[in-house]
Amino acid sequence: MALATGMRVSARALLRAWAWLPGAALGRTGPAAGCGGVRRFGNQRVLVEPDPAAGIAVMKFKNPPVNSLSLELLTELVISLEKLENDKTFRGVILTSDSPGVFSAGLDLREMCGRNPAHYAEYWKAVQELWLRLYLSNMVLIAAINGASPAGGCLISLTCDYRVLADNPRYAIGLNETLLGIVAPFWFKDTLVNTIGHRAAERALQLGLLFPPAEALQVGIVDKVVPEDQVQSTALSVMGKWLAIPDHARQLTKNMMRKPTVDRLVKQRDADIKNFVSFVSRDAIQKSLQIYLEKLKQRKG
Repeated sequence: MALATGMRVSARALLRAWAWLPGAALGRTGPAAGCGGVRRFGNQRVLVEPDPAAGIAVMKFKNPPVNSLSLELLTELVISLEKLENDKTFRGVILTSDSPGVFSAGLDLREMCGRNPAHYAEYWKAVQELWLRLYLSNMVLIAAINGASPAGGCLISLTCDYRVLADNPRYAIGLNETLLGIVAPFWFKDTLVNTIGHRAAERALQLGLLFPPAEALQVGIVDKVVPEDQVQSTALSVMGKWLAIPDHARQLTKNMMRKPTVDRLVKQRDADIKNFVSFVSRDAIQKSLQIYLEKLKQRKG
């Protein structure tokens, strides 16, 4: 992993990069929704709405206020995905947020602050595992992006086969790690390069760009921008086109295109975890994270 910095990460830099997203990365968890009249399954932080007749399911992130990627959410996403993959009824999944306005704010900073090295290692391994499962999933994955999607939220959408973004100027998307004074891991970078090309990715990563919908479409980080109330229906329509392709041919093609990228992380997975633990354990990083999280608490209060 390339999480490294040549300078002290200031609390001011952290706030500047994330303050636009209310409640960012605090990762509070609300109660699970009732099933209503729909046969749903899932757990506290992930809601799955299956449609066996169509062979698809909608998987909703449910970790308010901003769907930050806590260890629990990461684990529950992997479990839910695995359950759908093991049930051959399902051929496609739509990933979206149960809290319109934010798709996912990315990594939960509380998992990276004030913990021990063993916890940091467990957390980063879970981040890797979700990416590995999503990026090489045999199912068709479509991101119905109904809110802001910075950093880790952007990464999740990039693992999908197709991305639909709501046309709202507040719903920016991108890998903005450099605004926090850090460097995106190499496999974040590889995923972006595979999506928008080397030069566009280099510029976006160096500047920590968060693209509003029109620019996101132009650069190719999303495939379609639609009115906010049409995100879900558009994702369903697009899903039909992807599922019209014979599964074996599509799956083999996807594997051919993506496996070299996956293999690169698999070969360096342990080293990537060690680098992450070393980075977040630095006194300067811990101090900056503590100050930032305290500022967030004050804002919420």
